[in-house]
Amino acid sequence: MERLSQRRTDPVTGERYHTIFRPAPTPEIQARLRQNPRDQEENIEKRLETYYRNVKDLEGFYEDAFYVNADQDPYVIFEFIESCIIKPLPCKKF
Repeated sequence: MERLSQRRTDPVTGERYHTIFRPAPTPEIQARLRQNPRDQEENIEKRLETYYRNVKDLEGFYEDAFYVNADQDPYVIFEFIESCIIKPLPCKKF
């Protein structure tokens, strides 16, 4: 929630900022930042509710999908995805 709801965009330059992780460098830029209506907490909650309501059906549909831990270096993520596509690891069927 924090990651999405704190995103802002500068309408002049199109540059994207985050109020916590990447704040605007000057008060002038900070004053003109705008939030996308989709990033308001109530809208994020609706999207999350829809996701959790449908996630089991999606997991069943995409049985052969693999889990990617995206909280790593982009090169490591790329290598993992490439290895799953080119030479998939054997997996246990449930």
